[in-house]
Amino acid sequence: MDGRVQRVMEIVKNSLADRLPERAMARIVNLSCARLRQLFKKETGLSPFQYVKRLRMKRAADLLRRSFLSVKEVSFQSGWGDLSHFVRDFKKRYGLTPSEFRTRGRQIYQNQTVKTKASK
Repeated sequence: MDGRVQRVMEIVKNSLADRLPERAMARIVNLSCARLRQLFKKETGLSPFQYVKRLRMKRAADLLRRSFLSVKEVSFQSGWGDLSHFVRDFKKRYGLTPSEFRTRGRQIYQNQTVKTKASK
């Protein structure tokens, strides 16, 4: 994988809650925005924006499963500035609202934990 793409991926993972514009990502690795998008898409199959959104969704799902933070706080810690956009995008991705996901996700997580402990 291209080192510049890896560098951007690393930066995004380490600053997920921050708003890092594509322009800033490109500047960090000394590329134009268009060239960064091209390389990123070639290497990952996603645009930088899609990659960031996917990571934010994954982080939000994990926080909803494992924490007692409010949905608003989860959206903030996952990098969304607007709660309504977060809820809409989350439901589009997972088919459930964040609250519904939290309830079902915890049930699944607890069932897996119980099965894991019972098998030991």
